[in-house]
Amino acid sequence: MHSFILWGFLTLFIATLIIGFQLYATDNFFDYQFWQGDFYLSYQFIVDAMGLLFVVGIGMAIYRRYWVRNHRLWGRHTSNEDDIFIWTLFGLGVGGFLLEGARIYATGMPDHEVVSFVGYGIAMVFHAIDVPTTGAAVEATLNGADYSAVSDLGYNAETIHWLFWWSHSLLALFFIAWIPYAKPFHMISSFANVVTADEKAGKRLPNVPSDLDATNAESIEDFTWKEILDQDACTKCGRCSSVCPAKASDRPLDPRNVILDLKKYREDLDAGGEEKPIIADGGTSVINTETMESCMACMACMDACPVDIEHLQSFTRLNRQMTDQGDVAPSMQDVFQNVMQNGNTFGDSPRNRGDWSDDLEFDVTDAREEEVDYLWYVGDFPSYDERNKQVARSLATILKEADVSFGILFDDEKFDGNDIRRVGEELLYVELAGHHVETWEDCEFDKIVCTDPHSYNTFKNEYPELNFDEFADDPMMPFEYDEQWNEDGEIEVYHWTQAVEELVSDGKLNLDGTELDYTVTYHDPCHLGRYNDEYEAPRELIKATGCELDEMPRNRDNSFCCGGGGGGLWMDFEEEPKPSEERIREALEDTDNGPDVEKFVVACPMCMTMYEDGRKTGGYEAEIEIVDVAELIVEAIGAEEKANLEVAAD
Repeated sequence: MHSFILWGFLTLFIATLIIGFQLYATDNFFDYQFWQGDFYLSYQFIVDAMGLLFVVGIGMAIYRRYWVRNHRLWGRHTSNEDDIFIWTLFGLGVGGFLLEGARIYATGMPDHEVVSFVGYGIAMVFHAIDVPTTGAAVEATLNGADYSAVSDLGYNAETIHWLFWWSHSLLALFFIAWIPYAKPFHMISSFANVVTADEKAGKRLPNVPSDLDATNAESIEDFTWKEILDQDACTKCGRCSSVCPAKASDRPLDPRNVILDLKKYREDLDAGGEEKPIIADGGTSVINTETMESCMACMACMDACPVDIEHLQSFTRLNRQMTDQGDVAPSMQDVFQNVMQNGNTFGDSPRNRGDWSDDLEFDVTDAREEEVDYLWYVGDFPSYDERNKQVARSLATILKEADVSFGILFDDEKFDGNDIRRVGEELLYVELAGHHVETWEDCEFDKIVCTDPHSYNTFKNEYPELNFDEFADDPMMPFEYDEQWNEDGEIEVYHWTQAVEELVSDGKLNLDGTELDYTVTYHDPCHLGRYNDEYEAPRELIKATGCELDEMPRNRDNSFCCGGGGGGLWMDFEEEPKPSEERIREALEDTDNGPDVEKFVVACPMCMTMYEDGRKTGGYEAEIEIVDVAELIVEAIGAEEKANLEVAAD
C-alpha cells in the first residue's frame, strides 16, 4: 500500500514537472517540444500505470481506515486533517484520470492514446453514454439534426474537460498550499527524519555535559532539532502504539501520544498559548509523570516506526527532567539510594557480591590479581538474587568445563548503570561508569563477558561514548580516569551467549546436539535482540543441547518485552495482564506445539526475575518451567558425561 502511494505520487509529480519544463522552458525559449513521438507514448503509459497504482494504494488506505477501521489508526490525535488528507489524495488521483479521459474523448479518441489505458477506458465510458462533443454537435447541425440543447447549453465533452481541469487544478493548488500547515508536511519531514536518523539511537543515549546545560525538558526549547523533527515526522500511523508492551498492559503510556502531545504543545505556544510544565504530576503538564514511568525502554516503538522516530531520546529527556524535579517513584528512589551507598540495586553489602560462587566445586579467579582471558561482569541479579545465582553458577561451570581462563571483580564490581540511566539518573550512571573503567584499567584481560544483556549494551555502546575528562576533576566523582575508554573498540565486549557459542563451535564443550529432548521456546531479551541485533547465538546454543525450539509468534526484533526494562523491575503497576503473564500465555497457547512446550528459555537475569513472577501470578507454575540457556547447557553437559560413563562401564 505505501509503496503504491509513494512511487505513484512521485511518478505523477515528476510527470507534471516534465510537462512544465517543456511549456515554460524548452518550448518557451527554444521553440523545442520533446513531449511527442515515442517519448510521449512511453510517458503516457508509465504515468497511467503508476497513477493507477497510486489510486489503488489510496483505495487500500481508505479501506483500512474506514471499512476495516484498523484500531491503531484511531486515537485522540486523529482529526479532520487526516480525512481531508486521504480524500484529497484520492481526489487528485481519480480527478487526474477523469481529466485525461475527458481530453482523449474530446479530441476524438485517437488510436495512439490507447497507451493511456486508464484514461482511454474512461473515454470509452464517455463514448458509451454518448456524451456529445462540440465537433459532433456542429456536424450534426449541418446534417439537419437538432443538437441545439447540448450545443447551446454547452453540455459537451469540452465543457466537462473544462470543469475537470479547473477542479483538478484548484485541488492541486489547495494541496500544495496546505503542505506546510498540516499532515502533508510529513512527506518532507519523514524523509528528512529517515535521512538524519542515528542508527545507534536508543541503545546509546545522549550524554550529559558536566555543566548539565540543556539536557532536561524544562521547556520545549530544550528539545534538540532532531527531537522536534521527530514530532513533525509523526504520521499518526500508530505502529509504535500497537507494539508497545506498556500500552498492551493498560499502563498510561502511548508512544504516539507522547510525541504528538509535545508537538501540539509546541504549536499551541507558537499560536500564543500559555506555557506549562513539560512533565509533572497531577495532570497540569504536557506529559504526566506516570506516563513516562510506564516506559520499559524496550525500543519496540522505535523498531516499528516507519519514519525512524527516536522515541527513546525524547523519553530520556523527560525522565531526566522528572529525576531533576524529584518526581520519581519511591521504589525507584530506594534503588538510587542502594546504588549510591552499596553499589548495587539490592542494598546488600558489596562484600557479599561474590558469595554466589561459594557453592561451586572450584574457586573463581579474582581478575584484579591474575591475568585472565575473560573478565566476567556478573551483574547485580546473578550476584544477589537467589534464582539468578543458579544461572551464575551454571555459567561458571560452563566456562570451567571449556577450560577457559576467566575471573570476576568481586566487591569491586558495581551496578552497570544501564537502567537507572534510562530512568533519568545520569550522574549516578557516570559515577558507576568511571568506577568500572578505572577498575578495568588495573586488570589484564582479553575480553569482557556479561551475564546481563543490559550490561552488555551499556559497556559496548555507551561507556565508549562517555567523555570522562569532563567529570574527572569533579570532587563528587569517585574516579580520576580522564580518557575515552575503548574508543577504538580494541576491547571486545560479549554477551555470554556469544562467547559460549564460539566455544561450542570450537568443540570446547563436546556437545553433539542429542543430549536433551525437551520442547522449548525462547524469549529474545530487548537489550540483546532489538538493541544489538543478536538473535542467533542463544538459538544455536539451545539447538546444541538437542532441544526442539518452538518459536513464539513474536520473536527476534518483534519480541514482546518482559516488563522489567527502564526501571519496570522496581516499580509496581496496576496492569492487566502483566507483560510477563501475556508472554507466557503466548508461549503456551500461540506456539505451534502449544501445551507441549516444557521450558520457557531466557538469556537475561531481569527476564528470569520477571517471568518467574509472571509464572506465579498468572497461575502457570504447573504448566511450564523458566530456565536460562546456561542451565540447559549445564544439563546437557551432565547428560553427555553420564552417557560417556555408561559407555565406559559397558
